[in-house]
Amino acid sequence: MLASGSDDSTIKLWDVATMNCVETLEGHTDRVYSVAFSPSGLLASGSHDKTIKLWDISTMNCVGTLQGHTSLVLSVAFNNAGLLVSGCWDNTIRLWNTSTKNCVGTLEGHINCVRSVAFNGAGLLASGSDDWTIKLWDTSTMTCLGTLEGHTGDVWSVAFNGDWMLASGSSDTTIKLWVISTMNCVRTLEGHTDSVLSVAFSPNGGKLLASGSRDNTIKLWRLGECVGTLEWHTAPVYSVAFNGAGMLASGSVDKTIKLTHIYTRKFIMTALLAMKRRELYTDVRDLIMMQMGVIDEKYKSSCVY
Repeated sequence: MLASGSDDSTIKLWDVATMNCVETLEGHTDRVYSVAFSPSGLLASGSHDKTIKLWDISTMNCVGTLQGHTSLVLSVAFNNAGLLVSGCWDNTIRLWNTSTKNCVGTLEGHINCVRSVAFNGAGLLASGSDDWTIKLWDTSTMTCLGTLEGHTGDVWSVAFNGDWMLASGSSDTTIKLWVISTMNCVRTLEGHTDSVLSVAFSPNGGKLLASGSRDNTIKLWRLGECVGTLEWHTAPVYSVAFNGAGMLASGSVDKTIKLTHIYTRKFIMTALLAMKRRELYTDVRDLIMMQMGVIDEKYKSSCVY
């Protein structure tokens, strides 16, 4: 299931297998900036209307509205235990118990709006802000563990790769990679020509990083090098996300969501080995040859000269 939030104030749920919209969730009174699934399947949405709504996907009903922020809610994220956090234009981060619908803590320290929040597997929270910094938080003690500095523009997006690396995308057109244990920037990725609005690591080891930009493109990065540029969209790309199978979803101001299969060498080799084991390899090879117009003895009798 894919969820998308829009400036039209709605959230749409999509069946990726069929490419169909299966439900439209209505209730917000202004733009929906961020959506996130909990480990149990609950969906949270943050909006310009200053609220967060909780949705039961099994019934498609809104089961709660979280209020407390004094401005637009720009980002929402769950940790593995189901704790919800939200980043807001009011410069704060709030922590929420989704069972009681209560705010259980407020993290303060940024001096400008918090555009992005993300958890790693160990429960560490990262927040990116228009104050050009990223902060790392221990939500169990409600303390800031450190501040990452180096960007020369607003930090629009943060994403963890497992427990040890963080990526950050900024309006300075760069992506920075940070090692969490040392809090040092180990790489700056350059190539976009406008603000980097969203970053996401691929699943299962996160060797691939995707970045969406105001320059209308998505770039794919591996080991610090750009390995591909996707020019599917005709307007800024505000969101990128991978699913567990490695499919990439991208949301754009052009009002579309695009789904892209990312085929790596490992994926192709694994697929070929699987086809060979199932005795499909020869059939697929011959089909490819026919599509390419390859002529040999097998097809000689059907060729017209």
